[in-house]
Amino acid sequence: MLCLHSLEDAAEIFKALSTNTRIQIMDLIYHNQNLSMNDLANLLGITNSAVTLHISKLEKAGLIRISTTSGKRGIQKIILPLYDRIIIDMFKPQNNRALPYYEDSIAIGQYTKAEIHPTCGIATSQEIIGELDDPRVFSYPERFKASVLWLGNGSIEYNLPNRLRAGQLIRELQISFEISSECPSFNNDYPSDIHFYINDTLLGVWVSPGDYGDRKGLISPNWWPAALNQYGLLKTLLINEKGTFIDGTHKIGDVTITDLAIDYNSDINLKFAVPKETSNCGGMTLFGDEFGDYSQNIKMKLYYYSKDNKEENDA
Repeated sequence: MLCLHSLEDAAEIFKALSTNTRIQIMDLIYHNQNLSMNDLANLLGITNSAVTLHISKLEKAGLIRISTTSGKRGIQKIILPLYDRIIIDMFKPQNNRALPYYEDSIAIGQYTKAEIHPTCGIATSQEIIGELDDPRVFSYPERFKASVLWLGNGSIEYNLPNRLRAGQLIRELQISFEISSECPSFNNDYPSDIHFYINDTLLGVWVSPGDYGDRKGLISPNWWPAALNQYGLLKTLLINEKGTFIDGTHKIGDVTITDLAIDYNSDINLKFAVPKETSNCGGMTLFGDEFGDYSQNIKMKLYYYSKDNKEENDA
């Protein structure tokens, strides 16, 4: 599956699929194995040179790959699709296009602290680590390869990379992740109060609507049991000078980026927590790049500007 996080990222794909002929080509190669360029020309009733032009555009957009094989008339080029699904995020969170930023991806298993209470579990793309509902497995070394974890209540904390240099000032922090509640088995209507912290400062609370399991996660491994967490919602935590937001529009707190006092020497510790005493103690599930619906880990963008520019603007 291919996940694209903006309309701009999908521009080449839109161009590639802007003609009926190329749509027909994609349909043919999905439903017929090992079609060659000659096969496509015959099926579509067009010339080989026209097929070559269309295939070039599809290949440039990253939708297909070309494999060569021996045939009765020499080497044949076989056209194969690269993805069975494409997901495009139409909504783009508020950002600072004019500002430079650092971007990092943090794997689900790379947490630095964990307080875990059942129901709970952790898994790699190959297997469940240890036993279900055993908090001890969160300390096993295999957890660094994990791509999904869940807990009934407690917290999980990540040390995010701080790539700021001397003279660079943070303007905005964007952190995106796939998340849901955690219910034994699953329940699409199972609210959970998920608390977000940076450096132990409570940013705000977002209520996860449920623990989704009515269908299989789009990218979850085939072996993943149907009774376990299947997919979540892709959410973006945003902290800027106006406060703290989910998806750029839903304000969950008044803590600003200035309040966090992050400079180039600071740690940036992100904590997800579901306290036992919260009103909706519905647990939490975090999905990585091999589980759920979105092929991504925890993604962070740190927007910054230079101290010299700030002083010029203030003058």
